[in-house]
Amino acid sequence: MSRVRRRVLRRLQPVTATEARRADRIQKKREQLDKELAALNRWMTKLKRAFHSMEKLQVKIARIERDITRLEQS
Repeated sequence: MSRVRRRVLRRLQPVTATEARRADRIQKKREQLDKELAALNRWMTKLKRAFHSMEKLQVKIARIERDITRLEQS
C-alpha cells in the first residue's frame, strides 16, 4: 500500500534577520498609522461640530444685522 508523500510546511515568516526587521518596522508603522487615523477622526468630529456652531452664529448675526438695518431705514 503506498503512502501519500508528506508536504513540507514552510514558515510564512521572513527567513533572514533583515527581512524580519523590515517586517517588524512595517508592522509598527501600520500600528502607528491606525493610532494616528483614530486621533484624526476624533479631531474631525470636534472640528465639524465647532464649524457648524460657527455657521449657525454667522446666520444669526447676519439676520440681526438685516433686522437692524431694516428698522433704521423705516
